[in-house]
Amino acid sequence: MSTSDVRSSSVQAYALLALAGLCWSGNHVLGRAIAGHVPPVGISALRWVLPCIIAGLLARNHLGRDWPVIKTHWKAILVLGLTGGALFSALQYVGLQYTSAVNVSVLNSLGPVFIVAAVAIMFGETMRPIQYAGIAVSLAGVLFIVTRGEPAMLATMSFNYGDLIILFNMGVWAVYSACLRFRPSIHWTSFMFVFALIAALGTLPFAVQEYQQGIRFVPTLTTLLTIVYVSIFPSLVAYMSWNRGVELIGPNRAGALLHLVALYSAVLAGFFLGERLAAFHVIGFALILAGVTLAARKT
Repeated sequence: MSTSDVRSSSVQAYALLALAGLCWSGNHVLGRAIAGHVPPVGISALRWVLPCIIAGLLARNHLGRDWPVIKTHWKAILVLGLTGGALFSALQYVGLQYTSAVNVSVLNSLGPVFIVAAVAIMFGETMRPIQYAGIAVSLAGVLFIVTRGEPAMLATMSFNYGDLIILFNMGVWAVYSACLRFRPSIHWTSFMFVFALIAALGTLPFAVQEYQQGIRFVPTLTTLLTIVYVSIFPSLVAYMSWNRGVELIGPNRAGALLHLVALYSAVLAGFFLGERLAAFHVIGFALILAGVTLAARKT
């Protein structure tokens, strides 16, 4: 592959990963807003039904050709669907029922570290020092934002049951990201169809149990719009973008871009909630972008 091709692939990867982060940021903001109004496992199950239908329609001309490969690699696809799809999305909404926005931002920022650890433990791979430095700098930017430029606030933060769920969930995401190397070489629509099907079926029994316990959707326009949003953007668009980005540059370098979620969250909060941009936002943004730039370098 020529130097120009490598550069083009890298640009494509960073654009896709940045798009995935934007979709997930909206999911976090919306997930906190609807906490207590929709069943967390129920919306997680529905989150994968629409992508399954859409991907299935798009994959009609590819599934026949890809099916022998899918059958050969069914174990890898099953693991990816259960970890990155069913388990991760369900635990995310459950955790958002109990924890605060600040805590979620801090814990989600541990994702790149968890990914590096998962890749190192599972496959013995490590990153270059400059990439570790990039993760550290971008993490510092995230912490600067969530503490409003006062690091002493970290000492006063309290963590609860929801925080433990989110923390465990970042480990689940790290394993999923590391295992994407086992994704078979099939058309992306075929993979998303099977992935979404596994995620939906893996979550459905627990959603039924939740329903039987009386935890149900409130039939409102907000509920409907929420289901549509989380089905299309954090699921279909974000996962397609993340999977392709990881394929192009690897999980370690891709993980650093998870720090963009905190940057997006601050911008979205300002746009939708009227929160004013402060100096600590600007400094934090600069650190995040500088760190991501360092982490994206190969040398």
